[in-house]
Amino acid sequence: MTFPLTGSGTPMGGSPPAPYPANLTMLDGLDLMARYRAARRGGNFFDGLAIGQRVVFLLTDIAGARAEARALAVDMQTTFRKCAPDLFGLSGANESEAIATLAYELNRSLMEAARGVHFTPAFVGCFSLALGILTYHNAGLLAVFLDAEGVRTLQSGGMPLGLFTHNTYEPAVLAFKPRARLLLVTKAVIESPRGASEFGAKRIERLLATVKTDSASQICETVLQQAHAFGNHPWSRIHDRLYHGRHHGNDDLTAVALVRD
Repeated sequence: MTFPLTGSGTPMGGSPPAPYPANLTMLDGLDLMARYRAARRGGNFFDGLAIGQRVVFLLTDIAGARAEARALAVDMQTTFRKCAPDLFGLSGANESEAIATLAYELNRSLMEAARGVHFTPAFVGCFSLALGILTYHNAGLLAVFLDAEGVRTLQSGGMPLGLFTHNTYEPAVLAFKPRARLLLVTKAVIESPRGASEFGAKRIERLLATVKTDSASQICETVLQQAHAFGNHPWSRIHDRLYHGRHHGNDDLTAVALVRD
């Protein structure tokens, strides 16, 4: 199940439109959750669709100020919701080819909406509820996987979206045994600062390996709470005011977790 990360899509007070919230119901065999914490000043955006026995989802970290990033997210969501049902709706659809095509279309729509280059790390995935297999393309986000063999970081399969119009995409496949889980986080979680130090990918790996829960929601909440606390430690406030004149804090902390029941 996922909670919405975004607004209703209706502009208010002249502000740019927000993407529509994801509306996934309870999924048979998969616990999927997306959560955010702290001020949302940038382009963290999640969407997901249940299409037959498949769950197709997208997480982006669109660079730039909030107004511009939100407008680009709306265009990407429109493309995502238009293309995903056509690509994954048939029972015999080739999921690797479909993910590659979906990533291509998202990249195209992003660059057209931005009218040029716009740096956007993203993760596009399709989870087969029947087989327990995730087919995905990771374009620059931190993705940490845990199963009976231990915890490991998934390699990025390519450059972030929004850089080249004719980029190619080579999806990877990941088998989920029962209780296996995947955690995705945006850059601000990794870079949550305490003085000159960052929260870091290694802390996220340790958290996923040691958290005593099979709840996707609690996994997300644990990593976000700890990243937020790390960046808002009293020493961080003192350091920032001494060296930068103000406390930067940490914004756009977003996490997505998948756990196979």
